Amino acid sequence: MKTPFVTREQLESLTQEFPTPFHLYDEAGIRETARALHQAFAWNEGFKEYFAIKATPNPSILKILQEEGCGVDTASYVELLMADKLGFSGKEIMFSSNNTPADEFVYARELGATINLDAYEDIAFLKSVTSIPKVISCRYNPGGVFELGTDIMDNPEEAKFGMTKEQLIQAFIELKELGVEEFGIHALLASNTVSNDYYPELARQLFELAVEVVEKTGVHLGFINLSGGVGVNYKPEQEPNDIAIIGEGVHRVFDAILKPAGLGHVKIYTELGRFMLASHGLLVTRVTHKKKTYRTYVGVDASAVNLLRPAMYGAYHHITNMDRPEELTEVVDVVGSLCENNDKFAKQRELPVTEIGDLLVIHDTGAHGFSMGYQYNAKLRSAEVLLQEDGQARLIRRAEKPEDYLATLYGFDIEK
Repeated sequence: MKTPFVTREQLESLTQEFPTPFHLYDEAGIRETARALHQAFAWNEGFKEYFAIKATPNPSILKILQEEGCGVDTASYVELLMADKLGFSGKEIMFSSNNTPADEFVYARELGATINLDAYEDIAFLKSVTSIPKVISCRYNPGGVFELGTDIMDNPEEAKFGMTKEQLIQAFIELKELGVEEFGIHALLASNTVSNDYYPELARQLFELAVEVVEKTGVHLGFINLSGGVGVNYKPEQEPNDIAIIGEGVHRVFDAILKPAGLGHVKIYTELGRFMLASHGLLVTRVTHKKKTYRTYVGVDASAVNLLRPAMYGAYHHITNMDRPEELTEVVDVVGSLCENNDKFAKQRELPVTEIGDLLVIHDTGAHGFSMGYQYNAKLRSAEVLLQEDGQARLIRRAEKPEDYLATLYGFDIEK
């Protein structure tokens, strides 16, 4: 079982003020995780977490993380704009994009963001549209498959991101000639790993690469960005990652590889969107229908518009019935109302016998939940609510209204 960070009594009060469905976030949990991360990497003097805005693009959430010493990782013009509006300085903004439009490179340079180049070919493009910065990072893709022990974790060779080692080395040589003074290396070899061994193994590969690259190019390597990939235990039987153990594992590899090579000054950066936020968000929804045909279907007022991961990836999200947590169980599909058969939060899931009107919470939606929403069937995006440390709830994004959906259509044949 998973225990929600909110009680049934709290939810009953919240739903009187905020109609379901809505995303609910736990401020206390967010701050606790941010502090645990910083403690785990306190051994590295220049450590910085660049929270991936794409995971949870809400200013109130970003301000909490800003207060906890985090920067932001951006991937688009509007994410850069949001970072600027919230007062993140250039050094607090990482810009990691791919197939990047010219105006986004220009804006990133105006803000002084650290640009993380995805492709060797981007050097010429960046130079043609704006200036080459003094500090720059390049994204590495080792190819092949990434394994931990006998487990295949991911397949980097199929990923569209990053450069080969040969391209990375050539990029550093050319960028140094163009005036770059400080370099960084970035890589993501697997996503959503539930293993304390992933980050140390990623670090080992990047640290060994760093030693080789510096020997061959003579550049000043200022930082290594371990990016994301540290996941959460979406399934209750999974053991959650321990960030203290992870941090110590990276520390050991750092001391074993970088320090003897004279690279003990290198700063460690992370971009842990999922780890930082996923477990601190719930999608609150109410049962509206129940149907029995070849299966039993529990219909709720949320849909894939509010949480796309199960429909897109078949991803598991645990569900708790807040009204009947210990009732007799039945096997059901929990579904939304979209005209798509993949609009299912759970398939053949054993849940307490559920009745119309019950409140359900879908766990671990704090990252890549609201942000991946879309508007099929002209469905409207839901509200976001913050459960503050003092126990009070605050609306941090209102639910959309029909006028929001229609706003870009006025003047284009919609009027009578």
